[in-house]
Amino acid sequence: MPAASLPRRRSSDQVGDVAVVLGTRPEIIKLASVIRGLGRRARVVWTGQHFDAELSDRFFDGFGLPRPHLRIDGVGGTGRGAQIGTMISAMDRLFAADTPHAVVVQGDTNSTSAGAQAAHYRGAAVVHVEAGLRSRDRAMPEEINRQLVGVLSDLHCAATPRNAANLVAEGVSPERIEVTGNTVVEAVRESMPTPGAARTVVRRHAGAGPYVLATLHRPENTDDRGRLAQLLDELAALPVPVLLPLHPRTRARIEAFGLSASAGRLRMLPPVDHPEFLALASQARLLVSDSGGVQEEVTVLKKPLVVVRNSTERPESVDAGFATLVRPGPLVGSTARALLADARLPARLAATPSPYGDGTAAAQIVAAAISLADARRWSAVGRVPAPQQVRPPVGRRASDRAAVAAAA
Repeated sequence: MPAASLPRRRSSDQVGDVAVVLGTRPEIIKLASVIRGLGRRARVVWTGQHFDAELSDRFFDGFGLPRPHLRIDGVGGTGRGAQIGTMISAMDRLFAADTPHAVVVQGDTNSTSAGAQAAHYRGAAVVHVEAGLRSRDRAMPEEINRQLVGVLSDLHCAATPRNAANLVAEGVSPERIEVTGNTVVEAVRESMPTPGAARTVVRRHAGAGPYVLATLHRPENTDDRGRLAQLLDELAALPVPVLLPLHPRTRARIEAFGLSASAGRLRMLPPVDHPEFLALASQARLLVSDSGGVQEEVTVLKKPLVVVRNSTERPESVDAGFATLVRPGPLVGSTARALLADARLPARLAATPSPYGDGTAAAQIVAAAISLADARRWSAVGRVPAPQQVRPPVGRRASDRAAVAAAA
């Protein structure tokens, strides 16, 4: 439906005119500050991609968010095509009945792809948070989601100048790109427990002494028995205890492959919430993970990380010295031992700024999304707004403006 034919709205009808689509717990973490910033203009759509309703509700409550305006059932646990199809159909019905002026999606999940498609098909402006990440690895479902959303987006909120340059290289107009930083910075600062509470978490799960914190959940590491067995063995052979909060996928694969004995040499933990994870990460000597979000969080926590993956879409963490990319295999253990033995590494990382911004990303994204929604609203009713009713564009730092201009 073209924007010009959208239903007319009174100015008082702006409540809920910016839909925020999310379906995984990392998306709750990263979009919480955006939802709070939008206030009454936010319309929260929960796709149910992570389908543990009780745990997801805990995340909404923990971040002080309203319960979703729409919940989609029957998505979690299904195949990728079924997930995306179900989500698009449900959101299309919602947006047909009451079309938002803008729809915010984040990252590269199936929910992100479905939200962008449903918005575009109904003529709503698409705002992509964390735009422009590229691994160039088409075997990753997330890479396909990122590229698809990049085609559909009206506004690209890139976390770094490098992300913006990726978009410009693909033909995106620099005028449609805002370098905002990444909301992970404020998410970590807001969720980090007090020092006393963090020490309590560490004592409960790790006891005294140094330890490594590991997370594994990606199919490339968990769905092959030989590879998963080798990773568990490499972790168990490290010179300090390894804590492993178990993702449901990883637990299921360990049991299905008969690897419980190997995993038993690690300190396996049940899933932990975000504050508990940050408490453990902040006191760990080293992290080992295949998570994208952890690659960002360590730059705020100033911790070293071994990234167990074939490729990464976050080279900024590697270039800054926080992360070391290692393909799954025997180099995981040797790389981890070398980082543990580097006595100068903690001080070096403590003095290195995060490449993901200064903690103002959410405010910039909110301002940009509202500005775009307001422009769509006035276009829909065929009127020109008065000057005081138009928000100025979000200002970029001079260095970011130069980076985008150079990429162009």
